Amino acid sequence: MELQGKIIAVLPERSGVSARGEWKAQEYVIETHDAYPKKMVFNVFGAERISRFNIQAGQEVTVSFDIDAHEYQGRWYNSIRAFDVRQVDPASVGMQPGVVAGSAFGPAPEVAAPAATPAQPAAPVEDKVDDLPF
Repeated sequence: MELQGKIIAVLPERSGVSARGEWKAQEYVIETHDAYPKKMVFNVFGAERISRFNIQAGQEVTVSFDIDAHEYQGRWYNSIRAFDVRQVDPASVGMQPGVVAGSAFGPAPEVAAPAATPAQPAAPVEDKVDDLPF
């Protein structure tokens, strides 16, 4: 999935040691430019990805991510992990016609204008008996 928006928060880097060795992860908050903006927290796992993406607060980015869930002690948690982050030119946001920035559904469909129809004469008003009780 993909989402485009502005990075509004860079959360502290986390690190630790597992059976596979040392690891690093960092979370970021992105906000879309929709009519009703949405916010999403996503994480980048791995020191080399964190440095390669070089995500800064205030940047316009397109985030490609996977969504997964895992269970821990009877509760379920979502995980939104970015596998690619590309910077976007802020001047181009909203410049493409029919594209809603941050939309995961792609460009808006083309809507054809209704065909002109000849004027219909007014139907004669008939006295109809209404069977409504009021």
